[in-house]
Amino acid sequence: MAKNSRNVVAQMKSKMGLWSIINRSSCTSSANHHPPLMAPLARDLITPASNSLYSHTLFTPRPFHSIKAGKQPDSFYTCDSSQALDFPGGKVAFTPEMMFISESSEQRVPCFRVLDDNGQLITGSSFVQVSEEVAKKMYTDMVTLQTMDTIFYEAQRQGRISFYATSVGEEAVTVASAAALTADDFIFPQYREPGALLWRGFSLQEFANQCFGNKADHGRGRQMPIHYGSNKHNYFTVAATIATQLPHAVGAAYSLKMDGKDACAVTYFGDGGTSEGDFHAALNFAAVMEAPVIFICRNNGWAISTPISDQFRSDGAVVRGRAYGVRSIRVDGNDALAMYSAVHAARKMAIGEQRPILIEALSYRVGHHSTSDDSTKYRSVNEIEWWSAQDPVNRLRKWIESNGWWNNEDELELRSNMKNQMVHAIQIAEKTEKPSVADLFTDVYDVTPSNLREQENRLRETIQRHPQDYTPDFSV
Repeated sequence: MAKNSRNVVAQMKSKMGLWSIINRSSCTSSANHHPPLMAPLARDLITPASNSLYSHTLFTPRPFHSIKAGKQPDSFYTCDSSQALDFPGGKVAFTPEMMFISESSEQRVPCFRVLDDNGQLITGSSFVQVSEEVAKKMYTDMVTLQTMDTIFYEAQRQGRISFYATSVGEEAVTVASAAALTADDFIFPQYREPGALLWRGFSLQEFANQCFGNKADHGRGRQMPIHYGSNKHNYFTVAATIATQLPHAVGAAYSLKMDGKDACAVTYFGDGGTSEGDFHAALNFAAVMEAPVIFICRNNGWAISTPISDQFRSDGAVVRGRAYGVRSIRVDGNDALAMYSAVHAARKMAIGEQRPILIEALSYRVGHHSTSDDSTKYRSVNEIEWWSAQDPVNRLRKWIESNGWWNNEDELELRSNMKNQMVHAIQIAEKTEKPSVADLFTDVYDVTPSNLREQENRLRETIQRHPQDYTPDFSV
């Protein structure tokens, strides 16, 4: 068993290419460097410490090998500019050559990065300056998110809440991106963006109330844990259905545009969401309507148990923007300064130029998909531990420490305070009364229809007949 585990570890780690893309600022050739990859239980490869880390990558698609088109550059046509078809959308030049557009570029799209692995600025990097106040708040919110994840996860394992999903390894993507927005911007999350809500001022008590589904929960206990929402913070309620929030975000962005608002819509989704029809419909809708919306794809390597090698034939999500006429960028999702800078610039373009922007953030889901998942069934413990060492929180800490904005005393105080506050919030949430049965049937219709009244009456009768199936504090 141990031998098999080591083999899986070695194989998986050799496919992790975020750092080959970023550390070396390399653009590997899809034609020359990417033979077809098997799913992650296929071959014995080498550990992350070896040079083979840079040859096959977790973030590399499995390419087709085209005879005619595969090695052609993007602009290979010999065109007669004097002969053109005046077609809707613009003139199209004719060419006597029969050449197909390559399925992939010779070079992969590079990844924007500001901080290296040690939290030091990369020489010549261009980024938006961050004040001490903003940098420290980004860091404290990322630490708070870590603490919240640890304690809520343990609470679920103790049977105190029914479900939870962590953001471990992806803290920079959500917190830093939210820091670059304004309070007027609409956020349409997936389910791994509590960091954005935390940045906007959602309290630990509000998070706890939602996870415990008590009377103080804004959703009145009608959603499963982690499905947060806040009208006050322009944070639309999480829906478990994948990618449905994307077209909603575009519609909201178009509304902001029509109203002349100095704001945009921002929507988050995972790499698996790009396989949904809603992703494609949303990008095309946004491009055609010139909607000020920012699409942020958290490419974290896994869509539950589906690896990137089985998700894409293209160079990740970033190249899909161009097909729909959407300006795009690939960013190191473990680099808070890079994320902040990219979203800051994207927001400026989205509103100022009335256009959609696609950001692909390369990160890694260190935690299990959720408390219902055991990711060691499809990836190795060693792989997870290796990526844990690439912690985005620690990288940002090194940078603020190097600026003299943080020290060990600050660190100890912050983590101790956050733990105490989180435990206190859970204790209150756990003791707070649950919503009444009536709340299941409100907030949808102005006048409750007869069929819902009938359902409510039947539910109350069932509760009265089987009181042993309900907790003593259950509010009828």
